[in-house]
Amino acid sequence: MAMSARRITRRSLLVASAGALGSAVLRPRTALALLGGPPSPTLAQRWLGTLTPTVATVELASPADLVGVEWQGSAQEKISLRFRGRGGHWSSWVSAGTNGHGPDVRPQTDRQVGEPIWTGGTTSVQIRAATRASDAKLHLVNVNGAEADRHESTAAPLALTASLSLATSDLSAGAGQPPIIARKAWARGMAPPKVAPEYGAVEMAFVHHTENPNGYAAGAVPAMLRAIYVFHRYVNGWNDIGYNFVVDLYGRVFEARAGGIDEPVVGAQAGGYNLFSTGIAVLGTFSSVPISKVARNTLEKLLAWKLSLHGVPAQGRVTVKVNPAGASYSRFPANARVSLPCIAGHRDGDATECPGNVLYGELPAIRTGVRKLAPNPTRATIVLTTPAVAPETQTTPESGSATAPGSPTGQAQVLSGVIELLDGTPLSGAPVLIQARTVSHRGEVVSERTLGETTTNSAGQWELEATPLSPPGGGIWLRALYTGAPGFGAAVSDPLHLPASVSLTAPAPSPPV
Repeated sequence: MAMSARRITRRSLLVASAGALGSAVLRPRTALALLGGPPSPTLAQRWLGTLTPTVATVELASPADLVGVEWQGSAQEKISLRFRGRGGHWSSWVSAGTNGHGPDVRPQTDRQVGEPIWTGGTTSVQIRAATRASDAKLHLVNVNGAEADRHESTAAPLALTASLSLATSDLSAGAGQPPIIARKAWARGMAPPKVAPEYGAVEMAFVHHTENPNGYAAGAVPAMLRAIYVFHRYVNGWNDIGYNFVVDLYGRVFEARAGGIDEPVVGAQAGGYNLFSTGIAVLGTFSSVPISKVARNTLEKLLAWKLSLHGVPAQGRVTVKVNPAGASYSRFPANARVSLPCIAGHRDGDATECPGNVLYGELPAIRTGVRKLAPNPTRATIVLTTPAVAPETQTTPESGSATAPGSPTGQAQVLSGVIELLDGTPLSGAPVLIQARTVSHRGEVVSERTLGETTTNSAGQWELEATPLSPPGGGIWLRALYTGAPGFGAAVSDPLHLPASVSLTAPAPSPPV
């Protein structure tokens, strides 16, 4: 059963899958031709029943590039999976249970969805549970089409994939922005976000792994990301792929979740902590082997750039509060105030073994490497000061005005902030741009429009008068941007939401004494 991209909904996916689940014949059926373009990803389901410690072998009638298990029961159930590769050999067993990835809104259900495992086109899968998992099913994603099309799509050499288009921000922080392959290069028009992205803050970073076997080809990575996207959106029901960035074993960085690489995009990568973190996944399994040297170097450069841009140190800790909406993933109770490393492993916050024992053990050295690349990041801030308003000028129910109390349309307010190093050293004479975010195509196209600019004083402080105008729908999001200077990296503030558009003017200079 096939549907056009414009008609895909979570409901239509479930309806289309019902036939595959209800069939007594143990072979997969294509449940949905998800998106247009050659080849079209497809998603099917295979009923498994009850999983036990006894190994269950599942033979598939057509290749599956990525597989994942869903079951009824505990999220702590240990599910393992392996598959027969194209050469006829079985892969190592990998964890296919839950890893604490997810958004901060989770349905109250005891149905669990495990991690998706890349197979590259297997037709034989073996599954086992540590104890007992009932009502299990296998989700099967095909992103490489028919057997005859597979070699060309997965075996492209690294030299040919080097021409993939890059995302740009032109903001140099840390040791500079590493090359980041644009989302459109791997999505190929087949991975639209469900809704526009949400923006929060970046106070820390989580490092993940993806539980995929490590022997993948460089040319397979775009297809791997498309498959993970299909699983995250249409099986997990998320709005987009969960991670903000993905690093592969060849040292390449991929823009994953849509919304802008220099923005604090809220992902679905660390339940309970998504609103104030960025998530970077290294593509592979690192429970018993380290990541490649080139991948580690790239990971350090990416962390140095991203964290420095948002004014976050490489070493040290940050105290955060567990979001109640995502607390079911967390190692800590809802609303608990938790001290976490600024560069954390996923297991530091959530109940998971991610990013694997070996990669987790490398994090102290990675933090040191990031610190050397970004010894003293720059911090930018932005706040809105609302002057006191006489009671008779405030909004009243009788007036019918949409103006919020304390900030009537046309009354000047003040935007202000600081540009400084993390040790408190102010940057004097630093140029500051005040920008409004524009998002289109559900976050796949993001731009910043400069509304005003000024410079900092000797204390690193700046301010602009902001006159509210007519509210444009949901208002606007502003940020302060310092583009950097020799020896000082660029910095962006946390976003500031205003319920109305604004007109900005620099305050008049003080008269000479």
